[in-house]
Amino acid sequence: MVDIEMQDGQVVFRPRGLSKLWTMRSRIAVPRSAIRRVRRAPPDVGLGWWKGWRLPGTHLPGVLTAGSYLHDGEWEFWDVRGKGASAIEVELAGTRYRRLIIDVEDPAAAVTRLSR
Repeated sequence: MVDIEMQDGQVVFRPRGLSKLWTMRSRIAVPRSAIRRVRRAPPDVGLGWWKGWRLPGTHLPGVLTAGSYLHDGEWEFWDVRGKGASAIEVELAGTRYRRLIIDVEDPAAAVTRLSR
């Protein structure tokens, strides 16, 4: 699960609890202007074997996908449990990560808040 904070033109994504261990990240900060699109992830986004080259991270298909993945030459950050029923997808431009796929407490509220 990831908490989202807005501060000084930045959006800060903070993995909670053991997610810090699985993702090997305590925070990701991006300029608010870097967010291109936010949407609910497909309800089964956590299933499947191939998410990209994991560097570093943890992947147990259908259980846990967490960390940094190199996919089609671009970096993605994942923090999804199970199938990913509460996951959102944040598309970025001009940052290290092209995309964040993260579980959040209230996906609808997170999408609305980040889309403003």
